Amino acid sequence: MRNILKSEELLMFIFSTFLFAESELGWWWFIVFILLPDVSMIGYAFGNKAGALLYNIFHHKGLGILLILIGYYLSITPIYISGVIIFGHSSLDRLFGYGLKYFTGFKFTHLGEIGR
Repeated sequence: MRNILKSEELLMFIFSTFLFAESELGWWWFIVFILLPDVSMIGYAFGNKAGALLYNIFHHKGLGILLILIGYYLSITPIYISGVIIFGHSSLDRLFGYGLKYFTGFKFTHLGEIGR
């Protein structure tokens, strides 16, 4: 089952690259932007609860999909790209075992404890 879930996340990441290709930005921007959602880890400087909340907002696939749809239908490229990056980054994180965070600490995720 674990391999099926990982392959699903890989396919979603690949799908995000195709969505990015639909924009007028060059491919190198994808490489620049793909790690940007991890800036949200700065929230952990203010405690576990603030860190988890901020991290989860910027790693939620639902937010990514919402931004993709809004950006696409309103033809607002920055919103579209933000959604694609959040969606793709979240899929890549889950592929590597990093899930949404619990308030108890950074290493406690919905996919299990990081480092176990």
